[in-house]
Amino acid sequence: MLKEAVNTKSTENISIVKTKPVWERVIDFLSSVRFGIFLLCALVVLSVLGMIIMQKNVQGFDIYFASLTPAERWLFGILGFFDIYHTWYYNLLLLILSLNIVLASIDRFPKAWSYIVNPKTEATRAWLLNKKYKEKLSINCTSAEEIAEKIREIFKLNRLKTTVKEKSGRIYVFGESGKWNRMGAYIVHATLLILFLGHFVALQTGFDADVRLIPGQTTDEIQLIEFNLDYQKGVSIERYSVKLPFTITCTDIEQKLIDPKGSIDISNTLDWRTQIKIDDPEYGTTVADIQLNKPFTYRGYRFFQASAITMGSARNMTLEITSEKDSSKIQVNLPRNGSTVLPDGTKIEYDSFFPDFVISNGKPDTRSEHYNNPTVRLNVVTPNGERKIAYAFFNKLPEGIPIGAPVAGYKFRLADFEKAPLAHVLSIKYDPYGASFIAWYFGGFGLIASLCFVFFFSHRRCWALIETRRKSEEGWEVILAGDTNRNYFSFEEMFKKIVQSIKQQ
Repeated sequence: MLKEAVNTKSTENISIVKTKPVWERVIDFLSSVRFGIFLLCALVVLSVLGMIIMQKNVQGFDIYFASLTPAERWLFGILGFFDIYHTWYYNLLLLILSLNIVLASIDRFPKAWSYIVNPKTEATRAWLLNKKYKEKLSINCTSAEEIAEKIREIFKLNRLKTTVKEKSGRIYVFGESGKWNRMGAYIVHATLLILFLGHFVALQTGFDADVRLIPGQTTDEIQLIEFNLDYQKGVSIERYSVKLPFTITCTDIEQKLIDPKGSIDISNTLDWRTQIKIDDPEYGTTVADIQLNKPFTYRGYRFFQASAITMGSARNMTLEITSEKDSSKIQVNLPRNGSTVLPDGTKIEYDSFFPDFVISNGKPDTRSEHYNNPTVRLNVVTPNGERKIAYAFFNKLPEGIPIGAPVAGYKFRLADFEKAPLAHVLSIKYDPYGASFIAWYFGGFGLIASLCFVFFFSHRRCWALIETRRKSEEGWEVILAGDTNRNYFSFEEMFKKIVQSIKQQ
């Protein structure tokens, strides 16, 4: 009986620890900071892979794919590395990370909001002395109100918004600055969600396409490209046209070169410019100038400079024209697809340009894309309306050859020309809801601004408790304490400055 009584008593004294329900533990795990950091690191790693491994919607992917070994093609293809931003696991990580951000914000927001709506303006002696930054001072002064006023002034000099409160014979002075910094983490969360959602919507609803533009060309179609991967044979490219709700006319293309006498390769290029005119039945005519770092957006279509057809051509040409009658010479400027009129009424029209002129099978052609023998073909219209063809060579020709014979009473020579490619290729990203714009400007730039707000500012708080000395001593005792949520070294310097100022006062 005695043994049973002891066992019963022991059982009663054991406290039963209740575990949380499974669903609560799952939510705690999903909202944990560690789990969120892991997901973010995983997304960063996958995004870096997407930059290292060329994606299949990037210009030149077919060449890159052909350079890989069959084993690399198979492995990267099975894992989805050639289109990593559209893979199921990448989107799943985005979804789970977004859920983690939402749950973490809901869990921690009430505490952060309390710092703003219900600041701790008074504290006990023990609480203040338990702070990392603290100081205890003994001050002989006529009144506690005078001490409180001095401390309040010192707090204000250090840009702290100050309140003074008296309670139960004690005076509390409280100062703070940067309280809205407590909301910085939630602004970061919001911008991340905007960034994720914007890019997800853009990837799901939009598409990428190309359009090749030659000056003078008009088109109402763009080409969508689809890559079909065969891990053994290589990659096949299928292009199919999509009609636009407007027409595009290329009015001019320009390539600004580092060395005007050099080639038109990418290594010698400062900028590409493509001027277009959009004729829209609904919105009228719009003129745009698209540069390398200056894309153009119209009705959800965003135009970027993508590449160039580097067959040598010319944008502006200077012609030296010699009269057969009196051997007088004049120089005229001829723009591509343009014309000029001579004093006697003869009209000179641009026809075509050959960077490396040659006669092939009885027809003018070019041997290469390089400027080895630059030549411009001209249409010469006499004052009586007769049309003739003439050639103006940049290189000097031997006298007496038929192709250099006078035409309509004039000899023509290409004195100078501005180098330009045959055509520009514009990349067009269709984003009907403007999700990419929202993601970049509100999400991307908002994230940078919010991170600066979080890390370069802080919530600083200082308290001063003024009470009579203990053990019936005369004078007053001041307990100073401070706290900050970041930038601890800077706050420590400020706190020392406040203590020193109070001592000097």
